Amino acid sequence: MHFNFAQKLQNSGMPSLTEMVGYADEALRVAEIEDYPNALNGLQIENSGQVTKIGAAVDASGHTMQIAVEREVDLLVVHHGLFWPGLQRVTGSHYRALKRALAHNLALYSAHLPLDLHPKIGNNVLLAAALGFEKTEPFLEMKGESIGCKVEATLRRDELLTRLEESLGGPVRCVGTGPMETKVIGIVTGGAGGEIYTVARGGADTYITGEAPHWAAVAAEELGINLFLGGHYATEIFGVKALAAELSGQFGVPWEFLDHPTGL
Repeated sequence: MHFNFAQKLQNSGMPSLTEMVGYADEALRVAEIEDYPNALNGLQIENSGQVTKIGAAVDASGHTMQIAVEREVDLLVVHHGLFWPGLQRVTGSHYRALKRALAHNLALYSAHLPLDLHPKIGNNVLLAAALGFEKTEPFLEMKGESIGCKVEATLRRDELLTRLEESLGGPVRCVGTGPMETKVIGIVTGGAGGEIYTVARGGADTYITGEAPHWAAVAAEELGINLFLGGHYATEIFGVKALAAELSGQFGVPWEFLDHPTGL
């Protein structure tokens, strides 16, 4: 899976962090896509300038950064960066995470909505593909972009549940208050359960996301749609793996997925 860029890569020998970041920024349209302010998409921590191994993780934290150090990773690619809590003092766990990265030459690159909505390596299209759906359409506009995808598919609800659990490798919560057989399935990974009214207005009779507030289950019943909750973490492992693999293929650097589930 490769992007078609006119620009030729000029790297010789060990690839530079600058080249990798520029490639990822362009591929993901980081400068164009509006996101939550604390997402801070792009390079969050730089290193000495060279990359020998890439790590992929869903979340940036002291724990995932420690795993990266132990696996000799010097570029960690994540979906949720270090600054989601907002402006904070460099003390305690935040200080320790930054100190670890700086002491071990660990760069950190984060991509949130740009990675969710990407048409080739995005969380949503890759989850759809894992479920056996290859033809998708953009779905659920947010901040000027369609952040999810939808699929027209006739499938029994129990069969969809089985496919989801196999694709995600764990249990999935099904609020089965819609039709027994699907027609239009909306997919928005992560914590998008609160968008259920918008999803229903968009014509979906079945909605797959990661997690939802309690009231979303009530809304699903009122709206007469199926709501599948696969877990925030589990539904968002796809994009970081694909981005790391793409960088690995382009620059000839090995990569590894650093699995650290949150349980949510």
